Amino acid sequence: MTRLIAGPFNRVEGDLEIRLDVKDGRVTAAYVNSPLYRGFEQILVGKAPADALVYVPRICGICSVSQSIAAATALANAQGRTPPENGAHLHNIILAAENVADHLTHFYLFFMPDFAREIYAGEPWAESAARFRAMGGDAQREFLPARAAFLRIMGLLAGHWPHTLGLQPGGTTRAIGRAEQTRLLGHIAGLRRFLEATFYSDALEAVAALDSADALDAWEANGSGGDFRAFLAFSRDAGLEALGSGPGLYLSFGAYSLNGGHAFALGVWQGGAVGPLREEDIAEDHARAWMVRAAEGPRPPSRGITLPDADATDAYSWCKAPRLAGRVAETGAFARQLVDGQPLVTGLAARSGSNARSRVIARAVEVARLILLLERWAAAIRPDEPFCLAAPMPDEARGSGMIEAARGSLGHWLDIRKGRIFNYQIIAPTTWNFSPRDGGGQPGACEAALVGAPVLPGETTPIAVQHIVRSFDPCMVCTVH
Repeated sequence: MTRLIAGPFNRVEGDLEIRLDVKDGRVTAAYVNSPLYRGFEQILVGKAPADALVYVPRICGICSVSQSIAAATALANAQGRTPPENGAHLHNIILAAENVADHLTHFYLFFMPDFAREIYAGEPWAESAARFRAMGGDAQREFLPARAAFLRIMGLLAGHWPHTLGLQPGGTTRAIGRAEQTRLLGHIAGLRRFLEATFYSDALEAVAALDSADALDAWEANGSGGDFRAFLAFSRDAGLEALGSGPGLYLSFGAYSLNGGHAFALGVWQGGAVGPLREEDIAEDHARAWMVRAAEGPRPPSRGITLPDADATDAYSWCKAPRLAGRVAETGAFARQLVDGQPLVTGLAARSGSNARSRVIARAVEVARLILLLERWAAAIRPDEPFCLAAPMPDEARGSGMIEAARGSLGHWLDIRKGRIFNYQIIAPTTWNFSPRDGGGQPGACEAALVGAPVLPGETTPIAVQHIVRSFDPCMVCTVH
């Protein structure tokens, strides 16, 4: 057996290193190390509750809105209130705009450039893949102006991005009028044009309506053009469907809340069926993290502790190990669409489960669905009605904010005592997916997905490993908050 240290990885957000045990040209074990401790949870202790809205967006520069929404939701939960309908619409629009931007940024800047590498030079599609070459491909130059439209939505509705303060427990501080609503619809229309002309080469409705793995294959075969079709061809020939199998348990906290429901359902999927999500089943295991360990073992995040211990025995990561009723769960767009019952993703799960290919497909399907929702939410805004309702913060309260970020389930748990934050705990999507082993020896979702990945002679960071890692779209700075 040989041992490789893969990393630090490029084209992921934050610092990531993975130790690989390799035998007979295959990965036999993987150990994911998040090598940076940042301590946001400890920074928040003793602060005024509303200060969380200032600090938590700075956990990350690419998914800061998600952190803001989770914090605002936790504070609103502690207050026992919900935003007015306009405020909920703007929360959803701002969050969806960031999530779509993240999905497309992952596709064009993080994932697709791997197909333009020298290792694929002999493939029949190598010339086509040059369009996605890092720093020099035409695809990036075409995508970046379209991405700017998402930032214009942020500027219009949230003041600026990242680290907006416009997102509040009671809604949004930025009320818009009819003219701004028209501008918002215009920005969304521009995104539709880019997606239909360049990304899909088809109508959004046609992509959102794909209802099986066979329907996706027929859609690819019967159409032409579009960067998504290019991905389908490249990834099939590169064998990505056989790489990076998921754990079989998939989690969604429910996405885009409005009137007591969610646009994408909350729940847990396993074995072909969706079951209820029970918050009390969530616990954080510190057994392999450089953290102080509670005597009673894993604790629920509402009572969690985050105290660093650089000398902790058997530790190899600053990341905790979240578990759902003691089991490893995967989260992300694939899990979210699976829990919501999207038929194409359900069909992919039946055919081959989650893998490096199906995770990217799920993001592409979700983008189409989200643009349709953005159009509906923007049209539903009523400028003459309230956007934000103020309310006092209780001196003693607990609250949780469980939402869906681009990369999956994001939870904030808040404990207020004597008018100050007594405890604040966060579990980010990449904490779920890139966790280390737990006290029972169970590897995290990515660690398990890497087992069996091929390692070619001379590879130090194997291409198959890179495909698998990037298929999860890790955000390591959120992981080690």
